[in-house]
Amino acid sequence: MSVNGGAARAAQRVHAGDRVRVEIPEPEPLVLVAEALPLTVVHEDSDLVVLDKPAGVVVHPGAGVARGTLVHALLHRYPEIASVGGATRPGIVHRLDKDTSGLMVVARSERAHRALVAALRAREVKRTYVAIVWGEPRLAGGLVETAMGRHPKDRKRMAVLTRGGKPARTRWRVVERLGLAARLEVELDTGRTHQIRVHLAHLGHPIVGDPVYGGRGKKQLSLRESERRLAGELLDALPRQALHAAALELTHPVSGTRLTFSSPLPEDLGQALDLLRAQRARGAR
Repeated sequence: MSVNGGAARAAQRVHAGDRVRVEIPEPEPLVLVAEALPLTVVHEDSDLVVLDKPAGVVVHPGAGVARGTLVHALLHRYPEIASVGGATRPGIVHRLDKDTSGLMVVARSERAHRALVAALRAREVKRTYVAIVWGEPRLAGGLVETAMGRHPKDRKRMAVLTRGGKPARTRWRVVERLGLAARLEVELDTGRTHQIRVHLAHLGHPIVGDPVYGGRGKKQLSLRESERRLAGELLDALPRQALHAAALELTHPVSGTRLTFSSPLPEDLGQALDLLRAQRARGAR
């Protein structure tokens, strides 16, 4: 970069009339190379695949992640998806956060991709999640309806906004009250980035283990000693947010058949629930 023909300095001030020249290098094209990585396939046919994604796996390449994603594994097993959808997200019609586990549908054909994207926009794909949250909500369930967008001060986070943003709707109900925490069933009407995590934190019940939206904070400081110990054990058992895409229901984009899939709770979420239930049983004696 130069200012008025001379090399620019890091702390240099610019003034009205200065000529600033910036050279922007041509972006290097992202070349996706298939990788033989494990996949848990729940269903597959010539048009779509339903996967059970483990926590810790990134869905597609992005900032700082160029290899080892779900897309790389899909290209190895289903090379035909290279021409389906976007070049950097072939086959992907929706995604899960890296540390959210559970069910995803992927398109294997362009006709399936178009139809699935349209079905998601029309809210014709039912996605049900299990979440373990701090505290017990006062109500049995409800609907969170807000605008969501980038956090005004931290662009890596999402937030509920009073101005701007996009509409976001999340339905929730309490399945199990566990004293220190609760097990919720959550359904998405829309699919904004981090939507469930942001909305549950907005309710005052962040997801246990969530490092971004209040689930790994100093929750223990306001608790009794026995609850502090339990909270510590919960966080030890959950190195990630306690969120799992447990059920998926959709209409097949070609055959028109209604398909329903379910995924059992992963071991870490099961262990967390066992800890909570054991503590509750002891308290009931």
